[in-house]
Amino acid sequence: MKSKVKHKRKKLQAFDWLVLVILGVWALIIIYPFYNSILVSVVNQAEYTRTPFLLFPKHFTTINYQFVFQSNAIWNGLKISVITVVLGLLYSMFLTVTIAYPLSKKSFPGKALFLNMIILTMFFGGGLIPFYLLIKNLGMVNSISSLIIPAGVNTFYMLIVRNYFMSLPEELEESAKIDGASDPTILWKIILPISLPVIVTVGLFYSVDKWNDWFNAVLFIKDGAKLPVQTVLRNIISNTQVKSSTGVPPAMQKEAFDDGVKMASILITMFPVMCVYPFVQKYFMKGIMLGALKG
Repeated sequence: MKSKVKHKRKKLQAFDWLVLVILGVWALIIIYPFYNSILVSVVNQAEYTRTPFLLFPKHFTTINYQFVFQSNAIWNGLKISVITVVLGLLYSMFLTVTIAYPLSKKSFPGKALFLNMIILTMFFGGGLIPFYLLIKNLGMVNSISSLIIPAGVNTFYMLIVRNYFMSLPEELEESAKIDGASDPTILWKIILPISLPVIVTVGLFYSVDKWNDWFNAVLFIKDGAKLPVQTVLRNIISNTQVKSSTGVPPAMQKEAFDDGVKMASILITMFPVMCVYPFVQKYFMKGIMLGALKG
């Protein structure tokens, strides 16, 4: 009997080691491209040409980052992206919460009809050309508003918030109504404070979406000074001569090289999201799980 238990433990330990090895290899496959991007951004062109797949560089340089930080396009793109994220987050969260709250009420008239109409937009769209003509007729072409207003509500995020509201005890609202509170007061002073996990989680989703958005700018923005940072980054990556129109001194243009500038630009645009995520991580899983409990 003891020998069987011992043999079973050995088999279990062997399986655990196999899982660890597989996960370790998978982690290296995922992490190495990011690690290599960091290394490419801190070496000179000669070393990168000799060994494109770096493990550890022999000589470090910050010239690629100096190039990016002196680029007018990157700084202007960061400014536009911050404006878009801040204003877009407030706009989207307001619409999402005010739509999700009434749709979470059993007594809301026509709830099923409105909900089905909203869900329909997840599967069918009007097409790219009608979308462009709509924005053009509204006079939002070449305006920052074209990066904010069309992307007002994400249906999936709204459903997460709605499901969370539905999971809250109805007695909270009933007692507040007995005390004479109106629906806006209940939403602002009772529902939102206890819904912080899902609000922060959906807010993070919206922020990342708006920070990473580049397609609407390609469609609607003609002025280079109004391009968000992700569109600027796309132009840098897709352009083999990234140093031609960045406003950087010619001496620095000779020292920096294209791939190093591209990697430095990618890491700089990733940095804000990487800084924010650890502070909201504790709300992340809790908000998703609670928002998915009730449909």
